[in-house]
Amino acid sequence: MLPALVFADDSRQTSQRLDTTVKVEMNYLLSLPKGYDKQDSWPLVLFLHGAGERGDDLELVKKHGPPKLIGEGKDFPLVVVSPQCPKDVWWEPIELTALLDQVIKTHKVDEDRIYVTGLSMGGFGTWRLAAFTPDRFAAIAPICGGGEKYWARRFPHLPTWAFHGAKDTGVPLERSQEMIDAMKEEGGEPKLTVYPEAGHDSWTETYKNPKFYEWLLAQKRKPVED
Repeated sequence: MLPALVFADDSRQTSQRLDTTVKVEMNYLLSLPKGYDKQDSWPLVLFLHGAGERGDDLELVKKHGPPKLIGEGKDFPLVVVSPQCPKDVWWEPIELTALLDQVIKTHKVDEDRIYVTGLSMGGFGTWRLAAFTPDRFAAIAPICGGGEKYWARRFPHLPTWAFHGAKDTGVPLERSQEMIDAMKEEGGEPKLTVYPEAGHDSWTETYKNPKFYEWLLAQKRKPVED
């Protein structure tokens, strides 16, 4: 037989409210396009590196992707923001959001043309950031990453081009395929490029392809539907 319920005095459970500020510190590379001062606003791409480039040495961030190409002399008609993730932690959307807020506040950024791309751990971070603020971005391009399929409910409308190597043993191709399929089930029209002979490195081919940047720059944030 169940014991009779005893109702506690309301004074034992009171309403409270947290009001605090969380400090975010992050090192990052910033590249401004040629002729930056001649234009009122510019598209921006946020690049998220992989697990191997974590730490406190920004030179590591130049190992792959847009930062590597910029270091080799390539010019992008974009503001390129390349943060560095500290050792032994993963990309956190709230911290990346704080970084974007700061760059937008201090630079001439077209807020309807903000793009996110990343490789491996950065690919996972790209999917996760899209789920966190799905209406902020014009497009995402996750490379050899993955995420939780239910995240796709948050951003089926978001132009997405994912990339993966068919022979990737670090992050199986299925991780990208599942996210693409989930978006399609929600009515989205994402793209997935699979490199038949590539292993984990599906980013070198992607980031050196001019058509990749042409696609990015053609995307513009769509108005949020009520």
